Amino acid sequence: MNEPSYALIQGFRQLFEGNQYKHRDSSLGDKIASYLYEDLVSLGKSQKLVTRVRARERVLNSQNQTVGKPRRRGDGTFGELVPGAPIFELPEFLVARGAIATIEIGIETKILAKAMIKQIDRVIGDLTRQVAQFKSGGQHPICVAVVGVNFAGHYTGYEGQRPNPTDGKKHKHPIQEAASTVSRLRERALPQFDEFVLLRFSASNVEPYPFEWVDEKETVLEYAATLTRISREYDQRFA
Repeated sequence: MNEPSYALIQGFRQLFEGNQYKHRDSSLGDKIASYLYEDLVSLGKSQKLVTRVRARERVLNSQNQTVGKPRRRGDGTFGELVPGAPIFELPEFLVARGAIATIEIGIETKILAKAMIKQIDRVIGDLTRQVAQFKSGGQHPICVAVVGVNFAGHYTGYEGQRPNPTDGKKHKHPIQEAASTVSRLRERALPQFDEFVLLRFSASNVEPYPFEWVDEKETVLEYAATLTRISREYDQRFA
């Protein structure tokens, strides 16, 4: 199956395919979150959202907080532009950047590639706390999680230039932990969100840095359905 032109689906693949994945790069979550907004506009299921984005009334806040409302950062917050605030337009992006007064959609992104069970409590805690932060201003934002889970038979992480390969014993291979990781996410994190995008993939992080989806067709269809539901919910929730 050839992937359709969903920016998030393609962008997530590009984090791993042909590239060494840098798990400590905090900008990657922002990048993936921004692609979801691009897909919402491109899909065009919410004319209200599209019109507001094109009029630059609604923007993506690269600082991930509302003006005057201290918050823990999320990976992508979208809302109403502060009147008079500067707008930043980036080439090839439909959604402009700027300071926001409200949060209408908030996204938290997590990518679990290695040592997933060791991280799972922290990850779930981060996810659930972020929902509380999105809602802390008394608003009613659409809260979305985008979580990648690796199903590869082996994986190599890097601390600087030092490789840390899995061995299947002390350091479990991703495939040994993936099913349990997904189960815990679905049980403990998914219910906290309006939408939960689960991306099941396989990447070894070893040259030539291959990548594949566990089930490409299902991944694309589930993501398309998520975009449709977010669009419908936006129309109902925000007059």
